[in-house]
Amino acid sequence: MLGDLLHTTEDIRAADPLGADALLAAVPAMNAAADVPALTVALRALLPDLDRAAEWSVDGALAAMRDLGILLGSLKRHGVQPLTAVPEALPVLELLARRTDMVPRDTVHHYTTWNPVGPRRRSYTGHPTEALLQESVRMVLPGLVAALDDCGRIARLEPYDPGFAAALDRVARHVRAMVDSIDLTVARVPPEYFALTLRPYYEDIEIAGRDYLGPAAAQVPLWLVDLTLWQCDRPDPAYDAFLAEAVPYALPAWRAFHARHRGGVSAVSKLSAAVSWEGADRLPPSLTASAEALGRVLRVLKSFRARHLGIARKAYGEDVRLYEEGSGGAPGALLRSILDLTRENETMVRRAAVRRRPAGAPVGPSAA
Repeated sequence: MLGDLLHTTEDIRAADPLGADALLAAVPAMNAAADVPALTVALRALLPDLDRAAEWSVDGALAAMRDLGILLGSLKRHGVQPLTAVPEALPVLELLARRTDMVPRDTVHHYTTWNPVGPRRRSYTGHPTEALLQESVRMVLPGLVAALDDCGRIARLEPYDPGFAAALDRVARHVRAMVDSIDLTVARVPPEYFALTLRPYYEDIEIAGRDYLGPAAAQVPLWLVDLTLWQCDRPDPAYDAFLAEAVPYALPAWRAFHARHRGGVSAVSKLSAAVSWEGADRLPPSLTASAEALGRVLRVLKSFRARHLGIARKAYGEDVRLYEEGSGGAPGALLRSILDLTRENETMVRRAAVRRRPAGAPVGPSAA
């Protein structure tokens, strides 16, 4: 079950296999001073012996990647490719990637979910606003895990099954946490702070000739919800290109979820087919309930996408931006495109639930 993914979160947060607590507490001061030599020495000092690292549990390996990642992002923020400065880090990063079945650098999961809370929190700046942004991502992941469990159920059900609508309503409740999270971000994280202070720490770094994105919130895979609701059989070139870049940063079980469902039949397509087969003027109650539930969850997704686009426009406006693309590697135009696609699917579902009346049928309240 996807819901089991976070059962080791507390163990990962508690782990300190590199003995990095004291050293990483000094990283915000190093960054404030742009002290590249100190950051370089810190990264070199934390590198473990390969034989010792090979004996760590997966939890330990994830914690080690988390801690090295703070230094990788810090060095790149100051214009230094980390593996140019400390080339001996390469075999360590590659080993940790193999042990954890993830990319050879830290991801949003390392930076948020698996990051200790309180005085041991790993941070680029040590600023309360950075902690708030980390928390805004943490708060959505349990709901996303639960939503994906229900998305798996939806993929196995037909719209006539009462469980189809019930699972969709649960997805809507779970995904609404993402709307709450982004509202928190809008209220308490100034776009200028993100764009000018934090965004530079999420830059990609080069590892063995390939660029790897930093631990951006865009790596939270809401696209897996899209996948089963509408995207798996409704390709879009720009969104497909984004997914090709994003999938490798997902958790192993989530990559497997994507592989299982990417060639499937979406909830929107199943509903549209069921409605088209109905000859009666009125839809069966179970089908009406499924259409209404699917419309509700698509409206929640639409609300999130609209808010996300608004934040991105402020953070990447010409007066504050340092980068043309978002921290997940996607241009603002893609966010607009995904919002439009979500809106189109929501409109399609809403129209599917409204049956055309026969010619000459009365209109108005008496026709209901």
